[in-house]
Amino acid sequence: MHWVLPVLLAVIGVTALLVVTPVSGYRPWPYLKPNSSDLMFGGSKKFEGSSEFIHMRYHMGPVLTANITIHPIWYGRWQKSQKKIIREFINSISAVDSKHPSVAGWWKTVQLYTDQTGANISRTVLLGEEKNDRFYSHGKSLTRLSIQSVIKSAVTSRTKPLPINPKSGLYLLLTSDDVYVEDFCGQVCGFHYFTFPSIVGYTLPYAWVGNSAKLCPGVCAYPFAVPQYMPGLKPLKSPNSDVGVDGMISVIGHEVAELATNPLVNAWYAGQDPVAPVEIADLCEGIYGTGGGGSYTGQLLNDKDGATYNMNGIRRRYLVQWVWNHIVSYCTGPNALDQ
Repeated sequence: MHWVLPVLLAVIGVTALLVVTPVSGYRPWPYLKPNSSDLMFGGSKKFEGSSEFIHMRYHMGPVLTANITIHPIWYGRWQKSQKKIIREFINSISAVDSKHPSVAGWWKTVQLYTDQTGANISRTVLLGEEKNDRFYSHGKSLTRLSIQSVIKSAVTSRTKPLPINPKSGLYLLLTSDDVYVEDFCGQVCGFHYFTFPSIVGYTLPYAWVGNSAKLCPGVCAYPFAVPQYMPGLKPLKSPNSDVGVDGMISVIGHEVAELATNPLVNAWYAGQDPVAPVEIADLCEGIYGTGGGGSYTGQLLNDKDGATYNMNGIRRRYLVQWVWNHIVSYCTGPNALDQ
């Protein structure tokens, strides 16, 4: 996975200058390119991201300590089978009885993060009310600003609007494989930020993740697809037989983990720049198992059909990147060989 410099999008109005800077741009390996975070931390990264030089700090902002509710917004046309894969992943975050290694075990690292009172990130993540936007209300090409307009439409709809929950709600905009989003494929596969009251009417933490199946699977669904310029590299078999959606799962995990620990971009992050913070998933991009680092994913698991995964959900299997453990200062995951 790749952390990419956020792009500043300035829209100049008659009376105001509005700047949108999503804080996390996600891309899978092997696409790491030099940027500010790589130059700052790249020399100190070891296998599994371990380093005594990386300091994940708390900047006194809110984190999600109350029960978290994720509200998916399905933009474009989605198959029922695709929705089921994503819904079960979200439901698996709190499914503590799932077979080890589990998605719930992965979330335990996220739970280690606290607010200024010492309260931990909630262990409870719920699938909330959903909204379908199957007729592409804002077209098939979205900008970073129009993404917020899609969310506004979802929470102000005349029929079954999504509930307004700024304290513990996360709004997850998922675009279908025929929708292009600004910087998609070239720079990012997903990002998170918060909505502006001037557009949406509320400050709501949100994330966008796109289905890359038609546009750039070799970029955003790696390792289940590989880029054409690497003909000798064979793609791995995806665990749910849907390359695009299986590729989305790790991006969703990445963004949800960072939304929980840094929802308003003033809580947990490393680095000197709050405009481009290095968050708990950014530090572990491309690491899915023991020994991971560089362009190596780490040691993974295979099911009887040859599909690759690293954790179990309620009934399905998933491949999800690890996240940074600030207590031990390295990336951790439930499938680590020393657990």
